[in-house]
Amino acid sequence: MQPSYKAPQVDASLKEVFGIDRKAIIKSNHCSFCDSPDLDFRDALSRKEYSISGICQTCQDKVFGGSDD
Repeated sequence: MQPSYKAPQVDASLKEVFGIDRKAIIKSNHCSFCDSPDLDFRDALSRKEYSISGICQTCQDKVFGGSDD
């Protein structure tokens, strides 16, 4: 999957703060939180969120609340 565009300074800051390369994680189809390669998304919005944050569906549900919340 292709990561969404962020200014290079933003990507550099994210890497410095969190210690991960957001673009590399997304391109490798892994989760930036749990490192899982499970990218079965519930809907287009969840898939878009992955391209922004690199967070898989399971971790999105934990962070933002699941579909039943």
